[in-house]
Amino acid sequence: MALHAFIILNFLAEIAYASWMIFEVLQPAGAGPLGQRALTLDHEWMVTRRLYAIECWIAIAGLSVYLAITEIGPRLRAARAPRDVER
Repeated sequence: MALHAFIILNFLAEIAYASWMIFEVLQPAGAGPLGQRALTLDHEWMVTRRLYAIECWIAIAGLSVYLAITEIGPRLRAARAPRDVER
């Protein structure tokens, strides 16, 4: 159980860190979406921001798959088990 909690917390920490980097640290001047401002930003800065975004999406996908395998799948199988016995 401790390993399970550690893995989930690790995914959540990674998602929080990458989101913080994208929306706080690497936030351009001004509020709202980038829009046309994206054309005036430094290429290296934009690539760094996009890499953090990709890292965040990978962590979200990893957490989703992990929870599907370890939590959702077994619960669905357990819920279907009584119906399968009746047939």
